[in-house]
Amino acid sequence: MSQELFVINNVWMMVSIFLVFVMHLGFATLESGLARSKNTVNILFKNSMMPPIGLLMYALWGFSLMYPGADFAGKVFGFSGWGINLPEGGETSSYNAGYTFWTDFLFQGMFAATCATIVSGAVAERIKLATFLVFSVVFVGLCYPIVGMWKWGGGFLNTLSTPFYDFAGSTIVHSVGGWGALAGILLLGPRIGKYVNGKIKPIPGHSIPMATIGVFILWLGWFGFNGGSVLSAAPGAVSRVLVMTSLAAAAGAVGGCLFSYLLFKTGDFTMVLNGILAGLVGITAGADQMGVVDSVIIGLVAGSLVVIAVTVFDKLGVDDPVGALSVHLVCGIWGTLAVGFFGNLAGTPQLISQLIGIGAVGGFSFVFAFVLWAILKMTIGLRVSEREEMEGLDIHEHKMHAYPDINSPGYEMSMPEKEEVLEADLPKRAPITA
Repeated sequence: MSQELFVINNVWMMVSIFLVFVMHLGFATLESGLARSKNTVNILFKNSMMPPIGLLMYALWGFSLMYPGADFAGKVFGFSGWGINLPEGGETSSYNAGYTFWTDFLFQGMFAATCATIVSGAVAERIKLATFLVFSVVFVGLCYPIVGMWKWGGGFLNTLSTPFYDFAGSTIVHSVGGWGALAGILLLGPRIGKYVNGKIKPIPGHSIPMATIGVFILWLGWFGFNGGSVLSAAPGAVSRVLVMTSLAAAAGAVGGCLFSYLLFKTGDFTMVLNGILAGLVGITAGADQMGVVDSVIIGLVAGSLVVIAVTVFDKLGVDDPVGALSVHLVCGIWGTLAVGFFGNLAGTPQLISQLIGIGAVGGFSFVFAFVLWAILKMTIGLRVSEREEMEGLDIHEHKMHAYPDINSPGYEMSMPEKEEVLEADLPKRAPITA
């Protein structure tokens, strides 16, 4: 490879790193917008801690767990040593000779941090801050790099007779985060006021504009997430991936719009937003293998699935404030299966390998997360007190408000909660006169 091409590849990979990094801002604004204002600081705090935790855990041992070397090819576990030591040959990565070792580490480290961020929104508004941070350290430090090694590090999923295929992480990043979130929700329980007397009570987010900004930042970041996963600056391959990624996102928006209208007889804007993300997650497993029609179909199905999934999870009493399970878990599974149905790899052998990969990664991730959450529940506890949840995590966990002028005790309670507060306060009030 010429020095010029090496530099071009390295520059594109660094640009991709910047774009994936910006995705954390997208997650932060999306999640905080879909939550109540009294929990805004808490959500921003958690999302701001994910890049530091992901990068540090990946530097200490995660990178060596995920990329242990050729000696562990075809295996389920490997470890090449502590830290991030330069391989023989200096700055050139032994895995990707087209760019530097440091660029390789940072790109992969950003993916690790993204996995933990998915969990944040699903358990929002009722989880203890310390508990979430401890979970993130262990989950990103152990679970993610172990399952990532199974495919991207040359493990057993990569050595099946028909190798499991996951181009940029529909399963290895998105569904892993989704499985971790599901385990947490099951042990954590729903928010106060969400399910009352067998009825589902909507708890709307406080800023749809903020959520919208988050989705478009995420779409922008996905150009680096998927485009960088080409692992070079090859013009044709990168351009194709970016086009297919965008077509799937666009089709996801249409699918979410149409299907929500069919179900709810109204234009549910949050379903359009989730439809965009669903299309992005769905195409991530095979963006380099799909054509135009394939990408549009994958996006349309993903956008429709996310509407169905949100409705089903709600009916099952699974309280997910931002729809993370529907977007990242359900559509991550769909996108991975789609590789066996569409594109260059379509066929029964590939579909079987996709099912094996989904089952292995999902089973391990869910059990790992469930056990970890259970241990935390028995030790430091999972959930804040009822008073803390009612008054907001911002003031109790952080001693501050995101919006001091509007946040006060009782603000943004559900209607039954407001009525109780008003009734208790009636004797203190002056009579209302015309």
